[in-house]
Amino acid sequence: MIIKARLLFLLSTLLLVSGCSIFGGGDDEEQVGEGLQEAELYEEVNDLLRASQYLFAIEYLRAMEAQFPFGQYAEQAQLDLVYALFRAGRYDEAAATAERFIRLHPDHPNVDYAYYMRGLISFNKEASFIGNFLPVDVTKRDPGSARESFALFSEFLARFPNSQYAPDSRKRMIHLRNMLSRHEINVANYYFKRGAFLAAANRGRYVVENFQGTPAVPDGLAVMAQGYSLLGKPELADNALEALRLNYPNHPALDASGNLLDREVELGQQRSWLNRLTFGLIDAPAPLGFDTRRIYNPAYSNGQVIQTAPIETQISRPTEAPGLPLAPQ
Repeated sequence: MIIKARLLFLLSTLLLVSGCSIFGGGDDEEQVGEGLQEAELYEEVNDLLRASQYLFAIEYLRAMEAQFPFGQYAEQAQLDLVYALFRAGRYDEAAATAERFIRLHPDHPNVDYAYYMRGLISFNKEASFIGNFLPVDVTKRDPGSARESFALFSEFLARFPNSQYAPDSRKRMIHLRNMLSRHEINVANYYFKRGAFLAAANRGRYVVENFQGTPAVPDGLAVMAQGYSLLGKPELADNALEALRLNYPNHPALDASGNLLDREVELGQQRSWLNRLTFGLIDAPAPLGFDTRRIYNPAYSNGQVIQTAPIETQISRPTEAPGLPLAPQ
């Protein structure tokens, strides 16, 4: 019995020692950037970012933060870490790093970059893996991220209207307004399908009142005219129709005389015998709805589906603070 106990103890000890060696539990494991000075470590970061090796750059930047928390390059390295995390698609970590930089360095000369990146991260983080390779109409998805991004860009422009990143932010905000307004029209189309005409008309009015200048305004007026007409409110319908006729005379909802087209068929009130026989599975009438993006939105020409981030501007690393050597872009 004693011999068996000793054998079991010896065996467990050997397994423990071998496990430590296999999983790198020893103290002799070389750390990233070990033995390098801060300037040398930062030069390694520059080389990695130049080569788009963002995952390795993140490791070196975190090593810089651990080894030289108060060094000459410490604050710049934090901004570079935001950029590297963003490029690596680690959006939540990038946003948290940007927030931390703003909290710790509110008066830093390049704090505008952290504010800008918050909006940019929110702008991009909803792009799914499938959405990057297949056409996805993002205006039919939940608009929460678009609203958040719009709010963050608005805050950035209010704080830094003359920032070098302001022009790009304004372009993205225009795109976001177009997305949000189109989303409201998509919701109105859904309400038409469900027979909720008042809810549809209210969505159209919301677009007209809050998204002036967007390509969705023509459809917003058409939604109001159609919705109020179906609700039996001719005065409200005529007001919306007059505005539509005056500003968008070629809208598909208007006939040659400028009157609202009769769309009862699209409401399903006149269904074919085949549609009735198959309980709506075959030969279904087109649902009532409005989508004139191919007419009024230049970015939607040739049937192109708007993706999450259509802006072609180059996303660059943050500008180095005064007194630091310029890192290659």
